[in-house]
Order: sequence, then structure tokens, then C-alpha cells
Amino acid sequence: MAEPADPLAKLDWDDLKVFLTSVRCQSVSAASKDLCISHSTVSRRLSRLEYTLGTALFERNRDGLVLTTFGRTVLRRAEEVVSGINNLRSDLIGDGDTSGVIRFATMEGIASLYLSSRLADFQASYPGIRLELLTTSRQVHISHREADMFLSFFRPQGDKMATQKIGAFGIGLYASPQYIETHGMPQSVDDLKDHSYVGYLDQFVELDAVRWLEELVNTPRVVFWSNSMIAQRAAARGGLGIVALPHFALADQEVLVPILPELKAKRNLWMTVHQDLRHSRHIVALRSYFARLFEEDAAYLMGPRRDVAQSSKTAATETQPA
Repeated sequence: MAEPADPLAKLDWDDLKVFLTSVRCQSVSAASKDLCISHSTVSRRLSRLEYTLGTALFERNRDGLVLTTFGRTVLRRAEEVVSGINNLRSDLIGDGDTSGVIRFATMEGIASLYLSSRLADFQASYPGIRLELLTTSRQVHISHREADMFLSFFRPQGDKMATQKIGAFGIGLYASPQYIETHGMPQSVDDLKDHSYVGYLDQFVELDAVRWLEELVNTPRVVFWSNSMIAQRAAARGGLGIVALPHFALADQEVLVPILPELKAKRNLWMTVHQDLRHSRHIVALRSYFARLFEEDAAYLMGPRRDVAQSSKTAATETQPA
């Protein structure tokens, strides 16, 4: 009696690569751009993989590709294949060059106002690593391979993740000299109720970790809302109101004056990596680089020194009319 045919005998390993990219990109169109192949080729390879395995891997709807229950099983096994290949690559390379592609996700503010300007040293040290930076305002699901690494202001919850606290940053209140000249410098917490503020657009806030204005000011009178930290900073620079900003936003270099510098909030920085990648040479290199960077910049990230803040406050006060 003949043995049943092995369905994996006809499996094309390149189809798994297309599958993993489609999971990460969540759409056929995005996957085709990422892989530099046509939309029809991605669709054909996904259909071929589903035919080979004998079941659907995705539910296709207007929001993109959603994994089926069996699709999540295939994802887990495909990740094990990728992990094995990465380990084999490391074995072959030995102590030589570190290379690979890392899709790194984090929040828009810290990406644009802090991290991006500090990546040149990493690139110089690891020219073989291609770093793809994804900015987002929501939690990135590492277990779904939306990214390889995720830097967040909160500790993510989920399976297949290795998470560690990697640093911290402080948050304070800032205003432009123009605003202070017009409305005066708050001298106490009680004075804050008489001022105007720039804040996040509430219905677009998916993460409670960014509700720092409300943590610093009780029922602030917000006159300008935005889902962008960069837009909030620009509005405050224009004199619209007081803004709550992480100190990494370079507020002390952007013509913004600290308000009540003793009034601070704090957030921890969490680095999350898919557990199958945590020992990969290129992942370890980037994680170690960020750990060293946040340690070296710890004082800067936690905020301006009290004497510097007091000097700025005095200078701004002196601009007020007698």
C-alpha cells in the first residue's frame, strides 16, 4: 500500500518568504512593494502556498490580510525556519561581519526628534545591517511580525516576545517666550489653571502612555489639539499655549522655555524583540547600541538641569513688560 503523499514535498520556500512579508505588511499591495515584485506574483504565490497546504491562510477583507487560525500556526513554523536560517548564517559568518535587515518600530516623536539623528554611528559600525524605521501611534504586534523590534513607552503584552526595560525619559511643560510675554510665567501649580494648552487629539490617542499633559496639569484648558507631537511642538513655538513634551524633543534647543521644571512625569522605555530573533547577531547589535545610547544620554533624556531651567525661566521672565 502506497504511503500518502507528503504535501510539503512541493513546498516552495520562496512562498514562505512571500507569506511572512504579507503578514508583516498586512496587504498584498504593500508586500509587493516591499519585495519588489508584482501584485499578481504575490497573490499567485500566496494562493500556491494555500493550495500546497490544503487550507486558507488569510481572510481577505477591505482592511487587508487577516490570518486564519491555521495561518497563525504556519506563521509560527515559518518563523522557526527563518530563525534557523539566521542561526545558520551566524554559524557560517562566525566572528565576521554582522549583516541583515531589521524592521524597527517606535513612536513618531522619539523616532523623528531623537533616534533618527543618532543612527549614523550605528550605520558606520554595522554597514551590513539595513535598518527600516517604522513610526506608529499604536502597539506593534511583534508576534504577527509587523516588525522585528519595537521600542515603546509601555510594556507590551503578548506571546513570542522578549521584552526588557532599556531606558527612561522625563516629560515637562514648555512654552515659547512669546506666550510667556503675553500671558505671564506660571509661578506655581495653582497658576496653571489660568493658562492655555496644546494637547493630543483625544479620539486618536490609542495609548494611555502619551496622556502626559493630563498627568501634569489638572483639567487643562486645551486650545489646540493634534495627534502629532511634532505639530504640538510647532504650535507651542508659535505661542498657542503651553505644551507637555518629552525632553528628548529638543525643547531646550527649539526656543521653548521650561515651565515649573520641578513638575515632571516619567516614562520607561521598553525594547521588545520576537523571541526567535533575540539571539540573532544583527538584532543583538542594534539592541546593544540602543542600550548604550540611552545610558549615555540618561541625564539629557530625564530633562534639563535645574540651574539651566532656572536660567531660562529668569531670562523669559525678564522679557515680560514692567
